[in-house]
Amino acid sequence: MRPGTMVGRAAQLGEFVDAWSSDGTRVNGRGHRGPRTVMITGATGVGKSALVAAALDAFAPAPSVVLSGTARVHTPAPYDWLAAVLTGRETGDLPVPDDALAWLAQHPDAPRERYAPGALLRLAVTVVRALVGSGPGVLVVEDLHALDPASLNLIGELAVVPDLPALLVVTSQPPDAAVSPDMVARTIARLAGTPGAVRQHLGPLGPDEVATVLADRVGRAVAPEVVAAGMRHSDGNPYRLLEWLAAGGAAAETVTAELPELTARELEVLSCLAEGMSNKQVARSLGISIRTVTVHVSNLLRKTRSTSRTEAALWALRHR
Repeated sequence: MRPGTMVGRAAQLGEFVDAWSSDGTRVNGRGHRGPRTVMITGATGVGKSALVAAALDAFAPAPSVVLSGTARVHTPAPYDWLAAVLTGRETGDLPVPDDALAWLAQHPDAPRERYAPGALLRLAVTVVRALVGSGPGVLVVEDLHALDPASLNLIGELAVVPDLPALLVVTSQPPDAAVSPDMVARTIARLAGTPGAVRQHLGPLGPDEVATVLADRVGRAVAPEVVAAGMRHSDGNPYRLLEWLAAGGAAAETVTAELPELTARELEVLSCLAEGMSNKQVARSLGISIRTVTVHVSNLLRKTRSTSRTEAALWALRHR
């Protein structure tokens, strides 16, 4: 996991982990029937998937099975989530007819005639039940807002299936990012309304949290100017902040923030030092006294935190 991805998310992670039963046999907790749901919403790049990954790593005991799926980005099709779950899995022992399974798995040679929508939904639930087995399992639904209507119906149904030993984890952008905003909004409301549901919305990071991410990245506290630049470039979005870091933005801003205030004459003297001139040569070149050159050199050593003329000259070359 990339550094900084969990900054500002400790409370959400703790609540998420608490939703996982400690007895390792059921995760639908507190006496109600059916799986428990964790619903995480937020904009792109705000850290929803990172939070899910961190929680799965922290679950104790570890789930016996994790079923994870998402929508096809460009051409969503019926039961995309389940088709993604079934990809690469052995399906010979699943208790559903082969033709129905082929349709649910989106096999290219699936029969043209299919079951009625209600019957197919019941078969889809049966497939998930069989894959979870005695559990405890986790059902991860990424990007609910991008799912097809059949998948949305299935996820809503799974949230209320009796005695399913699984934690249902759903991430989604806000409904207005969806192709069918009303249907996604209804599905989110349905999931959030199930007994014991955990509802989390991840917003942008604040300046203090951005400062922590930057400090983790550069290995030390950074100047307020660098934090402000990080906020400007990312608006507190963790993904955009990490992209900016990867592109070297923080390093560039750190150099700019740490440059001392030099006068125009000091810059001229520093340029002469970088060319290897002596004080006498600098005085002759700039038309000033040697005593004045000595004062400027002393100020330059202090401002650039250099211990010698040579070190000041090297500093000038690095920051030219």
